[in-house]
Amino acid sequence: MKAFRQLGFLKLPFQRAQSQPEDHRVLALFRNRAELKKAFGDLKEEVERLKDRLKQQEGVTRRVRESLAALETRLGVDETAYPALVFYQLRRLWRSGHDLIERFAAELAAQQEERERRQHLAEHNRGQFSRRQSAEQHLHVVRQLAAQAREHLAELESRRSRLRRFWQFFKRRAVEQAIGHARAEVAAADLTVESASRAAAAIATEPVSEFPGLSLRARQLINLTTIAYAEMMCVRLAVLPLLVMRARDATQRREVIDEYGSREECLALMRQIQRAEALLGAHGGLSQDIRARLQILRRLAQYRDAEEAIPTAESLSSDPGNPTTAAPAGIPNVLAEDTWNIHSVLLR
Repeated sequence: MKAFRQLGFLKLPFQRAQSQPEDHRVLALFRNRAELKKAFGDLKEEVERLKDRLKQQEGVTRRVRESLAALETRLGVDETAYPALVFYQLRRLWRSGHDLIERFAAELAAQQEERERRQHLAEHNRGQFSRRQSAEQHLHVVRQLAAQAREHLAELESRRSRLRRFWQFFKRRAVEQAIGHARAEVAAADLTVESASRAAAAIATEPVSEFPGLSLRARQLINLTTIAYAEMMCVRLAVLPLLVMRARDATQRREVIDEYGSREECLALMRQIQRAEALLGAHGGLSQDIRARLQILRRLAQYRDAEEAIPTAESLSSDPGNPTTAAPAGIPNVLAEDTWNIHSVLLR
C-alpha cells in the first residue's frame, strides 16, 4: 500500500504537467474572445457613425434638390426670374471682390516669403562663414602648437642620441624624462588637432535651419496693404451706391429674395453689376492709391497685443483730430464690416 501511495504522489505532478497546455489554450481562447468582442463593438460604432453621416448627407441632398426645384420654378416665370438673376449676380460680384483680394494678399505673401527666405539663408551663410573662419583659425593655431611640440620632441631625442658616455648617465636620464613629457604633449596636441578638424568639418556641413515663416512685421504690413486694397475697391464702387451692401446681403441669404423691383429695375441693377465688375478689374492708378492709404493706415493701426498681426477695427477709423487721416468718401470700415470676407484672407 505504501508503495502504491508513493506511486500516486508521483503521478499527481505528472498529471498537472499534462494539463498545463490545455490551460494555456483555454486562456488563449478567452483572450481571443475578448479581442473579437472589442473589435465587434468598434465595428458597430463605426457602422452607426456611417449611418449618421449617410442620414446627414441624404438631408443635404434633399435640401439641394428642393433648392434646385424652387430655382427652376422661379426661372420659369418672368416676374421671379429677373430677381433670381440679380441675386446670383450680386453673389458673384461679392465673390469676385473676395477673389481679387485673396489673390492680391497671396501674391504679397509669396513675394515677402521669398525675400525673407533669401534673408534667412544669407544670415545662415554669414553665421556659418564666421563660425567656420573662427574654427579654421583655431585649427591653424593648434596645428602650429602640435608642430612645435614635435620639434621639441625631435630636439630632445637628438640631444639624447648625443649623450652616449657613461658619465652622461644622469643627463641622459633627465632628457629621457623630458622626452616622455614631450611625447605626452605631442599626443595631447594631436588629439586637439583632431577635435578641431572635426569641429571645422561639422560647421562646413551643418544644414540650414528650418525657415520659421513670415515675420510678425511682414504679416502686419501685408494685412494693412490688403485692407488698403479692399478700401480702394470700395472707393471705386462709390459711384454705384448701395451695390456693395446689396452684394453682402445676397451672400448672407440662402434663398432668392424678391426685393429687386420690376423687370426694368432688375435690368438696370444688372447693368450696374457689370459696370462694378469692370471697375474692380481695372488697375490703372491703383498702386498709388494703395500706397497713399497704406501710409495712413500704418499710423492709425493698433493691435490688441504685441503678437497680433491683425489690427483692431476701431483703430482704423478716421481720427477726428487729424484731418490727414480722413478716409476718402465711400470707404467703409472694411475690417469691422468684413467687406469682401476680408477676415478669411488676412494673415494670423
